[in-house]
Amino acid sequence: MALTIVAVLVVLALVAHSIWTARHAGPRRADGELPGHARVEPGLEGAAAAEPAVPSVEPDPAIEVLPELRVPPVGGRRLARIDPLIDAIVPLTLESPVSGDMVLAHMPPSRRAGTKPFHIEGLNVETGDWEAPAPGRRYNELQAGVQLANRSGALNEIEYSEFVQKVQAFAEAVGAMPDFPDMLEVAARARELDGFASPHDAQLSMVLRANSAAWSVGFIQQSAARQGFVPGSLPGRLVLPSPEPGAPPVLVLGFDPQAALAEDPAAAALRDVTLSLDVPQTPESAEPFAAWQEVARALATSMDGTLVDDRGWPITLQHFTGIAGDLKTLYAQLAQRDLTAGSAAARRLFS
Repeated sequence: MALTIVAVLVVLALVAHSIWTARHAGPRRADGELPGHARVEPGLEGAAAAEPAVPSVEPDPAIEVLPELRVPPVGGRRLARIDPLIDAIVPLTLESPVSGDMVLAHMPPSRRAGTKPFHIEGLNVETGDWEAPAPGRRYNELQAGVQLANRSGALNEIEYSEFVQKVQAFAEAVGAMPDFPDMLEVAARARELDGFASPHDAQLSMVLRANSAAWSVGFIQQSAARQGFVPGSLPGRLVLPSPEPGAPPVLVLGFDPQAALAEDPAAAALRDVTLSLDVPQTPESAEPFAAWQEVARALATSMDGTLVDDRGWPITLQHFTGIAGDLKTLYAQLAQRDLTAGSAAARRLFS
């Protein structure tokens, strides 16, 4: 009897040890997260369905939550869709005013020329303002504008030719006379603008790497949610939204999208995430660089991780100090070009 009892106790101890080992060998999970928990499948009905649901969490008093970012409005120029700073503009002269319904009926089905977007605006007869065509309005002038450069490079001759063809067909349909600028001049402007934009396109990122146990998708989401992050439009993407309506996110936290789409995200073991800041997209007055640092430190503490650069070297305070100095110069140079970070023109150019 004594030997039987000892044998049972040994078996129970082995089972308990196996359970403990398996538990600690797996990724760290969010509070209340269980293997096989339900997730939202990606779908076509809306962007929010493209990410697993973020678990509801209560604030942890042991973890600092960053104060709400306040973004003052960016002053200066009118936030027009067509901007002479970054667009090649084509006036479309009308013999008589046209209705917004007519303009909309003949708009090109695709308002892109290669990789460059273009817009068509009308001069409202009643308000005297340029605006995107809308039903029930009347316009006595029209104009089209194609973007000279973006992160895909400068507008080239083939893209400009495609733009001309689409605008020409539109002009004939609405009875307008287009006045196209010279192709060589447009291409030269595009190359000059791209030459300025390329060295001023700052996108900062750092990697948070797990020190010991890996992380589950839910654990990453829960930790990020405490800092104000919400699911982005793509799997494996969490964003810190801007307080400015319709503005790009202030920060982006990315991880392996395959883990976010796994059958069991709770079992996916992730050892690193990337925290990114797109400098031209947010006003300097919002202090996004400070938010980038503070969020990184808070996540490193709560998730037990180390901040490293893209080469795997630890990031120190000296790195942040050096970057801060470079950013001040960058912000000043963008403002001198009337492309202040966070302005509509800057967001379009650096996209």
